[in-house]
Amino acid sequence: MSLPPLHLLTTERLLLRPLTLNDANEIFLLRSDDVVNQYLGRAKATSLQEAIDFINKINFGSRNQQSFYWAICLNDSDRLVGTICLWNFSPQGGSAEIGYELLPRYQGKGIMQEALSRVLDFAFTTVQLSTIEAWTTQQNVGSIRLLERNHFARDQNLEKNIDRNVEGPDLVIYVLSKEQSSSAAVPV
Repeated sequence: MSLPPLHLLTTERLLLRPLTLNDANEIFLLRSDDVVNQYLGRAKATSLQEAIDFINKINFGSRNQQSFYWAICLNDSDRLVGTICLWNFSPQGGSAEIGYELLPRYQGKGIMQEALSRVLDFAFTTVQLSTIEAWTTQQNVGSIRLLERNHFARDQNLEKNIDRNVEGPDLVIYVLSKEQSSSAAVPV
């Protein structure tokens, strides 16, 4: 599958742009924060160097058409407040996984709704995906609400195929098809 280049995306309040090494402090804050990490199966970052290494890894993946990864910034600042990505593309190119995270002080302000709506539009119109998956945990009520508000539906058939010993017993998978997305626009 050949992906288009990473695009700058904008909304009324947000700029979604590529990560830079200038984002290292905020990436470190995201990846070391207890609130952000409570539902993610990753080790907390312990150094700024880990954040720099992560940014380099992400940018390598973007350059090599393995993923799209955006820094979420408010329009009046270039400072990263969160991230959103499309990754884990199927070999045939019809599906991908979406992931997102937001610094705690920016949560509950509609920022992720706005970013998600814009990325979904990009995924279905520019990349021409047919489905998008989101993997979360049953306890991540905020993420589940966001997904359901955007017409994602839980897919228990997909969940039957995961290794619970690896992925965890509480993992749930939500899916959105292009048809579901275009049938009901979500206000930002």
